[in-house]
Amino acid sequence: MKRLIDFFVAFLVLTIALPLIVIIFIAIRVSLGNPALFTQVRPGLNNRVFNMFKFRTMASSFDEKAALLPDALRTNKLGSMLRSTSLDELPNLWNVLIGNMSLVGPRPLLVEYLPLYNKEQAKRHTVKPGITGWAQVNGRNAISWEDKFRLDVWYVENQSLWLDFKIILMTVKKVFLRSGINAKGEVTMPKFTGSDQS
Repeated sequence: MKRLIDFFVAFLVLTIALPLIVIIFIAIRVSLGNPALFTQVRPGLNNRVFNMFKFRTMASSFDEKAALLPDALRTNKLGSMLRSTSLDELPNLWNVLIGNMSLVGPRPLLVEYLPLYNKEQAKRHTVKPGITGWAQVNGRNAISWEDKFRLDVWYVENQSLWLDFKIILMTVKKVFLRSGINAKGEVTMPKFTGSDQS
């Protein structure tokens, strides 16, 4: 049932949002250049990797040593607006449509984090990753990694269609309030470096 709901909601939203998607695509091309879409390999259900699609929100700017500049220096007003409204995640709906993501579930993080999770935290990969999730509506990037993973595992152990519906409603509210977008002093969230492996 969840897969059926995911497919039809993703298809419906993509269809309705198509004009907005085209506008955002053109705006990124003008403001940040090519490519407008950002593709990155992320781990999904049972650690299987997939290509996740998002709108690009940062410029490819380098220093004199050919190293990428910090996120804060590569993000312009358009990128900040897309992040704060979560419009940069509209292409995630394609991932939902083809089945490697769900509307609701733990957010797919970097592949490099996989060996850093302890046994409890690794439970987050026993379900499909989602566009939004319990951690996103309970602090998003404003909470610690440990709290984020604790909330993800709670979702895994308590998931239901009713809980998914509740999370989607809470997500709409969070998007309008634009809360929890950044960790303190960061554009998004500092990298996860591991926690207690017990």
